[in-house]
Amino acid sequence: MDKLDFKNKKVLVFGLGILGGGVATTNWLLRQGAKITITDLKNKDYLQKSLAKITGKYKLSLWGHKKSDIDANEIIVVNPDVSIENEFIKYARFKNKTIVNEASIFLENFEKPFIAVTGTRGKTTTVNWINHFLKTKFKASPVGNSTDYQFLKILNRRNRLDAAVIEISSFHLEYFQNVQSAPDVAVITNIYQDHLNRHNTIKNYALVKANIFKNQNKNQNLILNYDDKWTKLFLNLKPKSKIWFFSLDFLSSSLNGIYYKKDSAIININKKQVKVLNLSGFGKKYGRHNLQNLLVSSLTAHLFGIRWSDIQKSIKSLPFLKFRQEEIYKNKGLTIINDTAATSPEGGIAALNRFGGRDTILITGGTDRDLDYKEWCRIVFKKISPENLIFISGSSTDQMLNLLKNK
Repeated sequence: MDKLDFKNKKVLVFGLGILGGGVATTNWLLRQGAKITITDLKNKDYLQKSLAKITGKYKLSLWGHKKSDIDANEIIVVNPDVSIENEFIKYARFKNKTIVNEASIFLENFEKPFIAVTGTRGKTTTVNWINHFLKTKFKASPVGNSTDYQFLKILNRRNRLDAAVIEISSFHLEYFQNVQSAPDVAVITNIYQDHLNRHNTIKNYALVKANIFKNQNKNQNLILNYDDKWTKLFLNLKPKSKIWFFSLDFLSSSLNGIYYKKDSAIININKKQVKVLNLSGFGKKYGRHNLQNLLVSSLTAHLFGIRWSDIQKSIKSLPFLKFRQEEIYKNKGLTIINDTAATSPEGGIAALNRFGGRDTILITGGTDRDLDYKEWCRIVFKKISPENLIFISGSSTDQMLNLLKNK
């Protein structure tokens, strides 16, 4: 995709929403001189707070989408919640409209080095830890999946940055068919069953994730999870970039990458193995999933130019993020952990393995996304007493209860 000129172009913002991303996108487009129409399924009252933050003139087309709005505009800017299979987006493709989203606009306009991270679990932690390491040498910022770091809000600050570390979801990657910019380092943390209500099959989901590296060249780097069964699919797609792996188990010296061994991080480069980090006690204190996040974060930062000695020094000040196994209260008899970002069975299993026990109370349940809870239920049955299980209402709760009742 060539860099788009939005000046005096008729642009349809397809889905404004209330989380802030639609507002940041709309305001950025207005500053470029675009003629904006906003369409949304909701009404003006529901969107009032978002509309109040828009600084410029725009047209509204609410209470649903219309093909006439597609016809009347040249560029369609899509909210991440809108699937590429949406009937109006299909119509826009049929009408040869230019279709973009906030992430693709960012990548085509940032024009500076960047790292991109995707995957099912660990994306946000990995992005923030990479950024933490990069800041020992660069002016860097995380981008994506946060109201503080929205794509086009950060794009406005690009002149103050040397680099960006971007979190890209499968929802964003759906629209990357025409994006030409490629990350200097691309990371896929792992693939688990998720968002099948949007992608239909886990293979489709994984193939969408693969868009993160499709335009990389031989001078760029791709980091894959050697322990993940879907890595084979990514390798079969023949990436052009240099391939690196991370693993919690042994990596053969024939594979470039980083692995964990006896409280140390070992790096393989050109068949040589060197200890680069002392990780004594880290996995025991923060869990194996965070040990994995640390391995991939440190390798990414090193490939981007950060010395191992600076990474080692920075580990002690790593930021731990809200809603991700976050300790929000503690006294002598009670510790409360907020893990509400664990919206997949695998995320829940990681918390259960770290905190589960017969004295642990688990509050769980919620909305289903066509996920498989069998392994989650096996771990719950093993770790949690039945009287310590509390379920909130939601479409996944009945499925969880039925599986547990079978035990």
